Amino acid sequence: MNSYILKDWDGNIFISITSEDENKLTEFEQFTHCLAVVKVGDDYLLGWNKWRGRWEIFGGCIEAGETARDCIARECCEELGIQDGDFKYLGMMKFLMMPDYFSSKERIEYGGLFGVSLDDVSIDDIYRQINDRDEIIKLAFYGDVKNKEPIAPIDEKLLEYYKL
Repeated sequence: MNSYILKDWDGNIFISITSEDENKLTEFEQFTHCLAVVKVGDDYLLGWNKWRGRWEIFGGCIEAGETARDCIARECCEELGIQDGDFKYLGMMKFLMMPDYFSSKERIEYGGLFGVSLDDVSIDDIYRQINDRDEIIKLAFYGDVKNKEPIAPIDEKLLEYYKL
């Protein structure tokens, strides 16, 4: 029996998601990032990460002085052009991360998971609002790429945590 939720292609392990108080997330020394599951209508929105070559959900690293909510709001503004999202806190994720460009060592990281729903808009309309196209170079709905193109396994699992 596994003592974790999922192991991805890179060896990263999604250990758990808990209902830790959102306002205390940044008190965890290893709290590094926030992610957002984005719903549009009955589907999920994904972004193609040009550096990792796969579909992913949205988010990024927390910056000095930010709360978890500040981080996800900034990241979704940069990656999706969302100005005033009604972000729902879903929980604190715990990962065992393998060496990568952030660190040459295995390490435990914590992250905040949020969900946000957008009005039933087209991908083209969303794409026109993106401020930073350096990382996310195209958008798609999960239903259109599932079982057809590579989707980050942990990110695909995280979609399950945002139910309306």
